[in-house]
Amino acid sequence: MATDLTAPRTVARPDVASIQRRTLRLLFTTQIIGGIGVTIGIAVGALLAARVAGTAVAGVAQSAGVVGAALLAVPVTRIMARHGRRPGLVLAYAIGAVGGLLVVLAAATRWVPLLFLGMLLFGGGTAANLQARYTAVDLAEPVRRGRQLSLIVWATTIGAVAAPNFAALADRVTTGWGLPPLAGPFAFSAAAFVLAAVVLLGLLRPDPLLTARRLAAADAPAADLPPAADATATAVAAEAPAAGGGATPAAAPVKVRVPRGAGMRAAWSVVRGQPAARLGIAAVAVGHLVMVAVMAMTPVRLGESHADADVLRLVGIVLSLHIAGMYAFSPVVGWLTDRLGRRAVILGGVGLLLAACAVAGTAGHHTPRLSVGLVLLGLGWSGTMVAGSTLLSESVAAAVRPSVQGLSDLIMGLAGAVAAVVSGFVMQFAGYPVLTLLAAVAAAPLVALALRPVPTGAPDEEGC
Repeated sequence: MATDLTAPRTVARPDVASIQRRTLRLLFTTQIIGGIGVTIGIAVGALLAARVAGTAVAGVAQSAGVVGAALLAVPVTRIMARHGRRPGLVLAYAIGAVGGLLVVLAAATRWVPLLFLGMLLFGGGTAANLQARYTAVDLAEPVRRGRQLSLIVWATTIGAVAAPNFAALADRVTTGWGLPPLAGPFAFSAAAFVLAAVVLLGLLRPDPLLTARRLAAADAPAADLPPAADATATAVAAEAPAAGGGATPAAAPVKVRVPRGAGMRAAWSVVRGQPAARLGIAAVAVGHLVMVAVMAMTPVRLGESHADADVLRLVGIVLSLHIAGMYAFSPVVGWLTDRLGRRAVILGGVGLLLAACAVAGTAGHHTPRLSVGLVLLGLGWSGTMVAGSTLLSESVAAAVRPSVQGLSDLIMGLAGAVAAVVSGFVMQFAGYPVLTLLAAVAAAPLVALALRPVPTGAPDEEGC
């Protein structure tokens, strides 16, 4: 029997649907665990910082976690680009756990620089939670990407709701162990991050990003594959969703030349050449900027019109409604993203953000009206976050996707940090109505960007 040694060897394709279902279940579970860890720290972070460093710098210490999450997105996504999602997520959670332990040590020693370093590294937990949403769409079908990404975003709600109760319990338990007051919740956060890292390390197999790359390489024509020694990579754009949510292949393979290593510089060069990727990043960043700017000063606004005995109770109610708007309806937002299209939901999100600024800015001292504005603010953020993240993920090839997603989280985190700082000065010198007006002005250009037509045949041409 003759054997044709020149025939190509066939490789069995993995059961993608089964891998995706398993990945989603795993991410949903770890997102709850990690969400509890992150929210416990947020719940007591400002109070602990005020006791260790003083009230004047408590807000700066709290912002260090936001900045840390943004900066850590760079090394984490670089590892993902080279080795897959699993080691990147594990590293992010591990860094967050180290940060939590450093905060506990800072509380015991009352050493302020250590507190800031710990809060900075604590942002690793947030970085992992954010990257999990992208992991959910590596192997998702084009018509289900929005829903599956939003499912992981929604899982954060469970952790956010449960965390305050865990914070009180952790403080009571660890105080008996000899830890300083308010330090115990960070110890529990570190334990939650370690648990999430261990689960991902042992169970996130096969790696969804590496699997997606192997499938893309197997489906790509041989002529489109670059030489192994070449310092550039060629990528074929994934299918993009049609206006009604269906999938239509791109008109032609799109070659994206990126430097070896696929770092932030390469990510930026890819984004500059992809209108849909630019829109996705802009939607995520602008939505986050507007949300943080208005939300951060809402407690101060409530404090202007209510007695101290009522402020904390009202702040808790209003912000709980705001968080419900951000996360509770994300599965619906994901369904709309797949059904109506990415651009339509981004435009809807911007419309909700503008409405939120109008309602909150004109609420005066009417707390129910202000609450409605904060719910609209959360819904607008959800629309820009889910649809923008989905559009970004499917607009670039798997080879550079982690780096581009890391660039998006970096820009989003820095935008939020800047908004938090600037909003305080605007509130002090101009007031809450002016703050909401400026936030609305910042969101308006996103409408023009979303309505801008894309070039014919572009990989992002999905009609959404």
